[in-house]
Amino acid sequence: MKKLINTTFTENKIQLIRSGKPYFDLLLKLINDSTESIHIQTYIFNDDETGKSIVNALKIAASKKVKIYLLVDGYASKNLSEIFIENLKKEKIEFRFFKPFFKNNNFYFGRRLHHKMIVIDTKYAIVGGLNIADRYNDCPNIKAWLDFAIFVEGPIVKELCVLCWKTWNGFKVNKNQEYCKENNILFNFNEDEIALCRIRRNDWVRTKNEISTTYKEIFNNAEKQITIICSYFLPGRKIRKLLRFALKKGVKVRLILASQSDVKIAKSAERWMYDWLLRKNVEIYEYQPTVLHAKMCVVDEKLVTIGSYNINNISAYASIELNIDIKKANFAKDVTQTLDAIIEEDCIQVTNEVYQKTNTIFKQLYHWVSYKIFRISFFLCTFYFKQRE
Repeated sequence: MKKLINTTFTENKIQLIRSGKPYFDLLLKLINDSTESIHIQTYIFNDDETGKSIVNALKIAASKKVKIYLLVDGYASKNLSEIFIENLKKEKIEFRFFKPFFKNNNFYFGRRLHHKMIVIDTKYAIVGGLNIADRYNDCPNIKAWLDFAIFVEGPIVKELCVLCWKTWNGFKVNKNQEYCKENNILFNFNEDEIALCRIRRNDWVRTKNEISTTYKEIFNNAEKQITIICSYFLPGRKIRKLLRFALKKGVKVRLILASQSDVKIAKSAERWMYDWLLRKNVEIYEYQPTVLHAKMCVVDEKLVTIGSYNINNISAYASIELNIDIKKANFAKDVTQTLDAIIEEDCIQVTNEVYQKTNTIFKQLYHWVSYKIFRISFFLCTFYFKQRE
């Protein structure tokens, strides 16, 4: 079978987008300006005010004969009503759930579509950690969850478009199908705009563990500093080993983690690891204003990886994940400064002294139990998949 996805670096134009109004204003503009096709693939699509605003824009685009394909995860978006789906189809918007191996009302088995990807006219794309729901938007009296995405223009967009089609079709490739027309698009970027980008995926069924490989390269090759912002940081044995290796080389490691989480037991399990991390001289900062949902890493002001991948075994072995790796010194420096500002303005550092004072015996027990529950859950969810690695 011909390989359709190229994982080498290509020259593209990029922009970092923060959650809230900047992200959804951009998305609405791209939808409104579209002329040919729109692919939206996401884990969560809610029928709330934000979801309705996107659907209304899609309906207008469909009325202009733009072809629209909306693919959502069958577990995370299972509450979408039949009426909601029928209304989409009436407007000529193609809709599908990403299906697991088996599910019913109480049980779900199989990988989940966790990536978040939008491709417009094979010309523009957005890849990141944001779902389509009010919690990621700036709504009245509600501050958006902290998250990031990358807006990209260039040849990598066709690769993302092909990936959209493959995912839409259940990874059944029709060799005779023209997946994404290039339309003779000429990308004329200034030299200072160019960034080297590549697609990175994790999907155990497709034997893809490219994002995991990127993190292996980061820990092995880092020289000075690694800064990770992550919503559910529960590294498995392999990542912990790589982390130790980087620290022994004298690399400074900073973690920006959630203070409040939408999954409280996950945050409790994460805090059980604080003692180990602090003893290894890892700097820990907890984000205060709202829920942190970002997934991004910058190393030595040289490389940035951003997308849907959390550093835990679910992302490593059991979900379909998508990141973009970016090599551009000025961009990596800007990302570092953005994270520096978040640390300075919105975080509280968890020092060993603070941790020991606040970590009572009862909290410690709760964190330990939470961690054990998650380890067992991760093992049950990923044991079979690890055997295929």
